[in-house]
Order: sequence, then structure tokens, then C-alpha cells
Amino acid sequence: MLKRDLHSTRTPKLASPALLGLVTLSLIFVLTLAGPILAQTSPVPYFWDPQVRLERPDLAGVQELRVLTDDDYPPFGFTTAEGKLSGFNVDLARAICEELKLTCRIQVRRWDKIIEALNTNEGDAIIASLAIRPANRKLVDFTSPYYRTPARFLALRDSQINPDQSGALANKRIGVIGQTAHEAYLRKFFKTVQPQLYSDQAGLVAGLQNREVDLIFGDGVSLAIWLNQQIAPMCCELIGGPYTESTYFGEGVGIAVRKQSPQLLQALNYALQRIAERGIYADLYLKYFPIGFY
Repeated sequence: MLKRDLHSTRTPKLASPALLGLVTLSLIFVLTLAGPILAQTSPVPYFWDPQVRLERPDLAGVQELRVLTDDDYPPFGFTTAEGKLSGFNVDLARAICEELKLTCRIQVRRWDKIIEALNTNEGDAIIASLAIRPANRKLVDFTSPYYRTPARFLALRDSQINPDQSGALANKRIGVIGQTAHEAYLRKFFKTVQPQLYSDQAGLVAGLQNREVDLIFGDGVSLAIWLNQQIAPMCCELIGGPYTESTYFGEGVGIAVRKQSPQLLQALNYALQRIAERGIYADLYLKYFPIGFY
């Protein structure tokens, strides 16, 4: 289910940009009919402390922000059939530039070369779902997280199981991808379940749809992407949690800058907080995740 490499843990590319566009149009129709239901089940996460007021940075003399991203990770970054760069990360970058009143130059780089490109001064910041984790902290500095990757349960819509209710999961068959943090977490904190191991997400969701298991447990972002690509009527829904323990699921995703860039880091943190306060972050989140991962 997860693509792992030197830099980050990311969910897989589950659809082509062209297909993603068709799914987006379909979702608009679905949301028109089911908006009130989805509004109740798709809370927007908020990662900024409202008690902390960041000062607007002095960016005198700075006119442009060069953002590095990739286009191989829909819906976070992709190129449409018309050749337009789009996605949650891309729109977030544009919103940040607008908040800071800077010209935005967004450049696509290969995912496996993106940190190298930053550190050789090909760009000023990476906005590409780069995980905040120790190996990356040695190479770059990070803003506060702009999203986290929680674990969630996925259930069939006719399920009556509530994972947050004491004893509700006793002896339940829970599908999970083997040898992952999600399996480890499931065995540690849900000791009465019967884990059923799968090798990938395709098998995992098929197991649920075929009723081989009662629920599945996995990466909330991956599962939300899968749900958002389904055409109504939807078979399933995310329930329970979100489960966000950093020991298992990491510290989240941040914007990366070169080491010793305190002024830029301050500016980006300020912009992220302002975007969240003004509701722009919520609009972007719901645009790309009408069925949210929280």
C-alpha cells in the first residue's frame, strides 16, 4: 500500500490524471446529491495552535518563491490531460505565495531527486508531501505539519461495528497489510481482534468487499484516495479514530527548506497559519478530499 524510499512514505498513485479528472467531475455530481451526509462525516483537520500568533515576517527584497514539487502523486500533485499542473500541494503553494504577496514559480522535479534539487539551490522550498522524519531532518528543515497520515478503519456501509466502543472489536476479523506499522499498531492496541494479513491495498479492500473480513485497518490517506475514486453508490466508509500516534505513523508532512533558512521558515509557517485561519486550507482539503482522511 505504501511506497517507501529514502525520503518519505507516500501512498501510491492510484489513478491517472485523466481518470482523476473524470472522477472529480463525478464527485461533483455525487456531492450535489449527498453533500449533507459527507459534510457530517468529513471533518477538516486543523494543525495550528490558535493561541500562538505568529508575526508577519519581513520579506523586503524578496519577490519570488521557487517551489519544488512532483506531478506523479495524485491528488497531491499531477498534470491534467490539458497539461496543467494541479493538485493539493500545488494549490497550497499558490495560496502561500498569494498570502506572502510573492510571485510563485512552481517547478516539477523527480521525486527521488527533489531534496538534492533543493540543496543545490534549484528551488527555495519543497511542497511535495515530504515526511517529517529523522532521516529527512538531517538534510532539510521543516515547517510545522500541514497534514498528517492517520490510521483508520474502513467498513462496509451496512456494518454496525463501532471501533471506538469498548469490546466492539473482540474476535472481529480485521484485514491489514502485513509487516507494516498498521499491523504492529493493531496487534499492540487491539489485542482481541483476529488480524488477517494481506500483501497490498488492492487485496485488502477486495477482502472487505468480499466480506472475508469485518473491517480493514490501514493508512487513512490511501483509503481516502481510494474512496474518493469510487463512483456512487459507495460501498464503504472510514470509521474510528483517527489514530495518529507518531511512534507508528510519523510526525506528518511539512514544507522543506534548506538548512539555516530561518526567515523563510518563519514566513512559510506564518502563511500556513493564515491560510488555515481564513478557511483557505479547508477549501483546498475538501476540494481534493470530499471524503476526508480524518
